[in-house]
Parts: sequence; C-alpha cells; structure tokens
Amino acid sequence: MTVAQKTLTPDVNGPDIGATTRGLYINGSWWPAYSNQQIDVIDPSTGKRIAAVADATVEDARASIDAAAAAGPAWRATPPRKRSEILRRCFELMIERSEMLATLISMENGKALRDARGEVAYAAEFFRWNAEEAVRISGEFGIAPSGTNRIIVDYQPIGICLLITPWNFPAAMATRKIAPALAAGCTVILKPASETPLTAYALASIYEEAGLPSGVVNVLTTSNPGPITAAILADPRVRKLSFTGSTGVGRLLLGEAAKHVISSSMELGGNAPFVVFDDADLEAALDGAMIAKMRNAGEACTAANRFYVQSGIYDSFAEGLTRRMAALKVGRGVDEQTECGPMITRKAVEKIDRLVQASISKGARALCGGEMSAGSGFFYPPTVLVDVPDTCEMAREEIFGPVAPLYRFETEEEAVSWANNTEYGLAAYVYTRDLARGLRVSSGIEAGMIALNRGLVSDPAAPFGGVKQSGLGREGGQHHGIAEFMEAKYIATSF
Repeated sequence: MTVAQKTLTPDVNGPDIGATTRGLYINGSWWPAYSNQQIDVIDPSTGKRIAAVADATVEDARASIDAAAAAGPAWRATPPRKRSEILRRCFELMIERSEMLATLISMENGKALRDARGEVAYAAEFFRWNAEEAVRISGEFGIAPSGTNRIIVDYQPIGICLLITPWNFPAAMATRKIAPALAAGCTVILKPASETPLTAYALASIYEEAGLPSGVVNVLTTSNPGPITAAILADPRVRKLSFTGSTGVGRLLLGEAAKHVISSSMELGGNAPFVVFDDADLEAALDGAMIAKMRNAGEACTAANRFYVQSGIYDSFAEGLTRRMAALKVGRGVDEQTECGPMITRKAVEKIDRLVQASISKGARALCGGEMSAGSGFFYPPTVLVDVPDTCEMAREEIFGPVAPLYRFETEEEAVSWANNTEYGLAAYVYTRDLARGLRVSSGIEAGMIALNRGLVSDPAAPFGGVKQSGLGREGGQHHGIAEFMEAKYIATSF
C-alpha cells in the first residue's frame, strides 16, 4: 500500500504536550494507525496515563517505506549546503524550545529536569555537528600501483535507514542517528520506544518546520515491533539498520538483518567498570562517580555499573559516595528540586531490587538505600553497597538504576582483569594521578570508550560505540557517524 492509497484522515494540527492522542508521522502528515489502535503513555512518576499514541501495523510500515523511497532521490540530490542549513535550523529550533522538550522528556521518561535539559542540549548538538560535517564529505583519487589507471572512490548515501531507539534518552538517541543519516543524504524510518514516543513526535514537528521535505523522516510507534521491523527489513529498498538497545534484542535484529544482507550498526548493552586507584584525587573521583552513576538515575548504557576501588582509598571513597548518594532528593521528574527521578517501569524497579537483595544475601551491606520505595510511581532509592562479592549477578548484569556496588582490589593487574571480566565492552572510567598508569590501564581495558579522570564520556565530536557484546560500528565523531550511512563506490578510469 502506498501513502497515496491510505484513506485515513491526517491530524493537521500535529502533536503537542497537551494532546491526548498522536498520529504516526508519515510523508509529512500525521495519521492514525491503520488499525486505529493506540498505545498508552505512562508517567513513571505517578504510574498514570498521560497520553496515547498510534499503534502502527505492518500496513503503516509499508506506507512509511513508500514515503521514504519517494523522497529518496530528491533528498540525495539536495546540495550538501542545503542539507546543512536544514540541519542547522533543526539545532536552532531545538535550542529555542529546549524547555518544552525537557519537560516533555521528564514527563514521559521520569528523569529529573536537570538531566532532561542536559539531554536536549546534547541531542541538539548532533544537528549542529552534522550540519558542519555534511559539507565535508569527500572522496578519494589516486593512481593504481600498476600505473595503468586512476582509482576514484565516491561516497554515496546508503539508502533508506531503519532507526530503532530506546526509552532512556528519547531525544539524544534519535538525533544521534537521524542527523548523520540526513547529512549523508539518506531517508529514514524512526521507531522510537513505545514507553517514550512523545519526544520523537515533538521532534518530527521541528524537522518539518526546519524545512525537511516530506517523507525524508518518518516516525512509527508500535506495541508489537517484531512484525513491523521484519516487514521493513524484508523490503529490498531498505539498506541500513541502526539500533540502540539491549544486547539480547540486538542479536535478534542482527539475525533478521542477516537474512537480507542489510548493513547494521548496533549500540548495545554495557557493564562499565569505574576504577579508582589509591593515588586518585578523592573528591574528583567522587564528583565523577556521581555523574557516571547518577546521570539519568543510572538508566544509561554508559552508567558506572561496577566500582573497583583500591584498598587504600576504599573506605574513604565508600563514605564519601554514601554521603552524596543519601543526600540526593528523590521525586517527580518535573519537580525542579528533584535530583533522582523514577525508573521507567515497575518491572525495572523489581529487577533492580532483585539484584540488590541477591547481593545482600551473599554478604553485601547497604550503606544507604537498598529497599524498594513505597507509594505510587516507579522509584528506587539511591543505594551504595559495600563488601559485594564479585560472584554476584550484579557484577555481570546491567543494573540500570541508582545502585553503586563497591568491590575492593589490590593491584593494577587485578583491576584490569576484573574490569575485563564481562561480555560487554562499551565504556569504562579510570581515576589516577599517574598519567602513565592511566594510559596503560585505559589501553588494557577492553572497551570502546574510556573516561580518564572524567565522569562523562559522551561527546558528539567523538566516536561512540563498544566492543565485544556491546555493539558494532560507531556513532558521532569527525567522520565515523556519517560513514555508517554511506557506501564507498570505486570507479576505475584511464583518464
């Protein structure tokens, strides 16, 4: 079914924060789902419904492919400068409406407003960065070693891209994929998480206002992603899959993409070690720990998951971290005073508590927190655990919450060995005053990103991604992000 054949009436007003229903964004218009079904959006701070969005079907997915295919040739032929100007305008509009977007993120995700504001600024930066990179895509020219011909390498947009994003950063995970894809000249279909779809639709309105042609970006929400993604990946016009989410789901998607030989980028799970040596600046390490652990209340793939602290500084670090964690104000995300908002769902809270209680049963002690919160909303208190056995499930599984388990180590070799004792390899944090040691340990840890004496590792200008079971490919960086959405074409000529 093509977009032209679709007989549903579009919502010409589009989405806004106060709306109770939202349509799919296909070919520049707002459409109810083909089935007319909807998905409830829940405020994690209260557990109550705040809105509903359209629940897409396979028919809607096919319509979005048709729209992306129809828009593809013109967008591909659009001069890089023009694409750059549209991306720059997207950045400007996001900054102008940053408070609205932050409030919307906080409402549907639950994160504290301060975190939501940080996310909007970070998300907008991908448009500014890629606006600058769009005009710098270049090819290669050289002489073959034999001297008989010239080698020309041209980089061309890969085609229609399916982008699948998670709930924990509903703005940043979308723009980190959309911006380089558009800069490269691709058209896209975005499938945001059903828990946090409102931000994706609000951003779609911004793209439209910025001058993005109809069909270049299409947004689908669905409660049944399996058939939708399978149908999109099975269409030969779709040439790229970019996914951020769990390693388990990533493996399934890679299997589906392999059936059709589709280029895939995967940003998957993490189990980040946070290594503190005896010679570290204690206050700086504590500052970094609070950022690495409590950004987005711990619901981040880059969050510090295992705190390895050398024996000489262990007690002081535990005391300082407990004091800071216990002082955090827990509350509704949209409250200005909140420093730690709720988790995304009740199921997420139950998983966190299961990991904590399993650790305590094996000898760990909670210096603060450690028990599920009563009342409405999906809250878990900031928690510090000491004397955690390295055999606990918590050492192997992402906590994805405000829990900091501390493990004591003695030697540098021991720290590196424990840091690498995981199937994941996304991010790691190292604190030491000894630069040689810092660089040596950073080189030895198996991770795609290392924060040395820093609690924040992400930067739009740097390549984001992991090794081992943490993913394939990179997002962001001087050329890495755009390269994921381009194909190299070799042309041999005698002239």
